[in-house]
Amino acid sequence: MLSRLPFIPQQASTVAADVDGLFFFLVAVSTFFALLIAVMVVYFAIRYRRRSASDRPHAIEGALGLELLWTIIPFGLAMVMFFWSANVYTRLERPPDNAMQVFVVGKQWMWKVQHMEGVREINALHVPVGRPVKLTMTSEDVIHSFYVPAFRIKQDVLPGRYTTAWFQATQAGTYHLFCAEYCGTMHSGMIGWVTVMEPADYEAWLSGGKTGAQSLASAGEQLFQQLGCVTCHRDDGQGRGPSLVHLPGKTVKLQDGQTVVADDAYLRESILSSQAKIVAGYQPIMPTFKGLVSEEGLLQLIAYIKTLGGPEGGGGATTASATTSTEGH
Repeated sequence: MLSRLPFIPQQASTVAADVDGLFFFLVAVSTFFALLIAVMVVYFAIRYRRRSASDRPHAIEGALGLELLWTIIPFGLAMVMFFWSANVYTRLERPPDNAMQVFVVGKQWMWKVQHMEGVREINALHVPVGRPVKLTMTSEDVIHSFYVPAFRIKQDVLPGRYTTAWFQATQAGTYHLFCAEYCGTMHSGMIGWVTVMEPADYEAWLSGGKTGAQSLASAGEQLFQQLGCVTCHRDDGQGRGPSLVHLPGKTVKLQDGQTVVADDAYLRESILSSQAKIVAGYQPIMPTFKGLVSEEGLLQLIAYIKTLGGPEGGGGATTASATTSTEGH
């Protein structure tokens, strides 16, 4: 019903209705009190105006009931807003465990998309209807923002960090994709489309795109060999660097006694800034690969490392706030 209103995008995801409900509740409360205050200001200005030079207002001794009323009602409304918004925020920030993984790289002025199966897209994203999709995103240059109005998702895409967003489309169709953060002179042209397909149609599209394409993990394995990583990160743990088997999601102890979780951001920083944090028991001998590996190459390497095993079946958690690294290559 709301989608029929002017300027209201179609609701095409599982969280769209919840986001709209919260938004319109906040607008309604704000509008009600703005009008109430405006009316009361006019009413009191007329009702209690000074009628003569000798007119003096009476002293007010206090009104406990009135004071409780204007304290309890705003507090109650604030609590409703808080718990409602916290619930919506939690849903938006916690992708389901079975979500399909898609990697997105923002670049002036395009969106580069990589599927785990190796299919790549530019300014386009194909997904199946009814299946959760988790986006792991980063930028090659400046801050961008991945925005799909119909899904009610908008997430900043930052250089040097991974951010995540997720959605589950509920209707097949084609939906606008925008960059919602000014990123340069061609910002307005950084647009694309999200195409939601029936599962059978999506599998057919994916199969056609996979012809001659390497999976993300296979490309990462090839890059792992080309960079010589295999000479130090041996599976048996006897190399000059730590073994990467079962590393994703694992707690890593550092030389200074601190511990970090080996999530996607940790692995990225391990490759680009190997001297920042040193794993206990190893020397800081790994060279930096900053400037030698592209953002897409980093995603491929991380995808490959995840296939080497993990405490929860090979998937490392993605946390945008982690900025750590390891060593030994």
